[in-house]
Amino acid sequence: MDKDILDGCKKNDPKSQEKLYRQFYPAMFALCKCFFSDNHDILTAVNNGMLKVFRSIHKYDPAKGDLFNWAYTTVRNAALTLIRDKKSKLTFELNENNQDAVVNNPFKQLEWKDIYYYLDQLPPNTRYVCSLYYLEGFSIKEIVQLIDMKEGTVKWQLNECRTRLKEIFERHTNRNRNIG
Repeated sequence: MDKDILDGCKKNDPKSQEKLYRQFYPAMFALCKCFFSDNHDILTAVNNGMLKVFRSIHKYDPAKGDLFNWAYTTVRNAALTLIRDKKSKLTFELNENNQDAVVNNPFKQLEWKDIYYYLDQLPPNTRYVCSLYYLEGFSIKEIVQLIDMKEGTVKWQLNECRTRLKEIFERHTNRNRNIG
């Protein structure tokens, strides 16, 4: 990270802000793509997050960590805010005793382009929970707080994620067998 860019951003210099934005854009876009399938939502989250980065860059303390990590967290939080703002509340919660989320991550053997492909096939609420749990490493209790969803609903969404992904993986595997 160029100190001149950081200093320029602290002075609200548009050219410095543009340089920082362009430098961080690919990673921030990839982050937001985990939460949204619609490019408009992805760009809204990235732009909202980067705007927060620029507005609060004076709060960044290099002694506490890397600027990229600080910006990443800020953009992720902006994406979560957008999720909360957009999310349609689920009107039900499973009352049955759901099994705890499986420790095995369905994405661990996949490349990012494949992860995006599979995430795009999940409904929005399932996608949010799946991304936070499997890709961002949040616990169920943390997800409950982040997106204001009941714990039973989060567990249900994780179960729905695993069920749907299993079906998607099987269809994909069968299709590849038929092609080859």
